[in-house]
Amino acid sequence: MVEPILTIVVPCYNEEDVLPETMYQLSECLNLLEEEKLISIQSKILFVDDGSKDKTWPIIYKESLNNTKIHGLKLARNVGHQNALLAGLIAAKNTSDCVVSIDADLQDDVNIIREFIVKFNEGFDIVYGVRGKRDTDQLLKRTTAEAFYKLMQKMGVSLIYNHADFRLMSKRALKELERFEEVNLFLRGIVPLIGFPSTSIYYDRKERLAGETKYPLKKMLAFAFEGITSFSVTPIRIVLLVGFLSFFTSLLFGTYFIALKFIGETETGWTSLITSIWLIGGLQLIAIGLIGEYIGKIYKESKRRPKYIVEIDTYSVTQKLYKDKMERDLYAESYGTDTREIPESN
Repeated sequence: MVEPILTIVVPCYNEEDVLPETMYQLSECLNLLEEEKLISIQSKILFVDDGSKDKTWPIIYKESLNNTKIHGLKLARNVGHQNALLAGLIAAKNTSDCVVSIDADLQDDVNIIREFIVKFNEGFDIVYGVRGKRDTDQLLKRTTAEAFYKLMQKMGVSLIYNHADFRLMSKRALKELERFEEVNLFLRGIVPLIGFPSTSIYYDRKERLAGETKYPLKKMLAFAFEGITSFSVTPIRIVLLVGFLSFFTSLLFGTYFIALKFIGETETGWTSLITSIWLIGGLQLIAIGLIGEYIGKIYKESKRRPKYIVEIDTYSVTQKLYKDKMERDLYAESYGTDTREIPESN
């Protein structure tokens, strides 16, 4: 069996504290897999700098000069975790048989990558890394995360429970992923839509080795809202249902008050009147805001702006040089020509 070419994609944002250890552990992981003949010696690691403000990019670039397995992709500005991850996946697609995505904080177990490759060799195009338990999370984060997955499932969104972005995807799965052109990106919901053979590997997540989390409560809530509104119209249907219930309730109360009017038992009630006005007004503002959120997404999609812009790409340049060298060596071997006599390709 021919060993597959693996690329590990690591999105990074202000990860200077943990990056050296991440590079070391992932490099060791590749070396072990190569020794077991599970992956090709052409396998590599691609770090995507998502517009970091610290020394993340200098660390990546310097290490890429010393370690042939490490490459870097520097985005022109911060575009968010999902877009940065997509940039790395698309960059690695053409030169890899499979790609593993993993965060830079080392909370995901790098040893599980071996099991990913085993499942890939068994014929699975997508292998999900799923958390067996969330003991390392604080109570608030654990509760809100589990509630989010359950809520998404209730709304009909196909998500892998307790799966983040630690997964393996084959080349053909990545080609299909590239066809999803929406700007409002939520990879956890998009990947299951591809439909190719998939499986899950369960593991225990670790504590962050160094640095601070890049997903505080505010960002987690925004991410959850993005996922819900990108994949489900259920919130709008709920607002419509509340509107109908409010309408029929008002009819019932209207009938009741008319009856009181005829029997002469009506009393002036400013409190009930003002309360009802505030209630209906609040519901209307919520409905308008929710509808506006969906219209805003349509507006973003209609402009078709690029999801990210690459400023520096050491990965593609290195891969082109390697490909040119292989072609020159193959030509020389086939025709018995010295490679120095073959002109460089443009």
